[in-house]
Amino acid sequence: MRWIEFAASLKHRWLASCFLVLLLIGPQGLVPHIQAAESATKSPIGSAVSKKKTEPQKKSGRQFLRLSKDDKGKPLALEAAIVRFVSASNNNGKPTIVDLVGAVHIGEPEYYDRLNDEFEKYDVVLFEMVAPKDAAIPQNGKKKSDHPVTALQNMMTKILELEFQLDGVDYSRDNFVHADMSPEEFNKSMSERKESFLGMFLRSLGYAMTQPSGTSGSGDAQLLMALFDKNRALALKRVMAGQFQDMGGVLAVLDGPNGSTLITERNKVALAVLKKQLATGTKKVAIFYGAGHLPDMAKRLEDDFGMKPKDTRWLRAWDLRDEKSKSDKDAKDKKSAGAKVDQ
Repeated sequence: MRWIEFAASLKHRWLASCFLVLLLIGPQGLVPHIQAAESATKSPIGSAVSKKKTEPQKKSGRQFLRLSKDDKGKPLALEAAIVRFVSASNNNGKPTIVDLVGAVHIGEPEYYDRLNDEFEKYDVVLFEMVAPKDAAIPQNGKKKSDHPVTALQNMMTKILELEFQLDGVDYSRDNFVHADMSPEEFNKSMSERKESFLGMFLRSLGYAMTQPSGTSGSGDAQLLMALFDKNRALALKRVMAGQFQDMGGVLAVLDGPNGSTLITERNKVALAVLKKQLATGTKKVAIFYGAGHLPDMAKRLEDDFGMKPKDTRWLRAWDLRDEKSKSDKDAKDKKSAGAKVDQ
């Protein structure tokens, strides 16, 4: 019985880790099927651990994804950060601004509406998408991909009753600039690093095995109850959102001591594009990347660009309130608005 319980708990934690990996990969709307390096495919376990020993790069300790709760500990929302960085020196009294905009690749339609409004305020928005450099980005996801990662992400949107990023974000804006690898660059980097997606999942499995299984009310029990909940989408979102609190641990395992194509190499490409944009005199830039990329980016902005974090704002990506909580909040807001009018 203990082995059965352990297997169920391990399966739940591994599935949560895999879900995080899929969210990290980002939109693959224009990517052909990515082939792992031949050597990595033949030896997936070896590909999960680098033989080269170097000091791991330190990441920013800043939080870019959080689970907000009410006073009673009831989940309210999964929120993504917009962290503003400013240059140390001003030019004519105007500092250079770079906002790290955390992306959650499946979210509430209102979340993407809010992002679309935010993106109007920037001179340039650097976005992630492993796609050819001259590819035409589909407007509001009109062009669908047969990439397996995209298929899984689309399946999640239906199960969780959310919207896919490619459907919600308007990529046709004039200020949008591609700042990611091409499929060829991505494959080449993975080949040179002897990486594979199977290796990443094996890392997440290894990490799951090191975590305590918990007692009653543990994640696997919560997942089982969520599957039979009358509001299954909301219950599953709450369970999955709770897993993101340990995102840092999963990221550290996936990125490894020497970085990875998935995170560090793509970040280097994005910041190389940023450097070119700033060289042209651009003063206000957003980097729109998955939240898992941003601790490393924040560290690079401070070390390589001499920028400092100024403030943080939070956008609600997943609404975790039940209908009663929403109704109570609306009633409270109306009462508050009425009181202001009376005054």
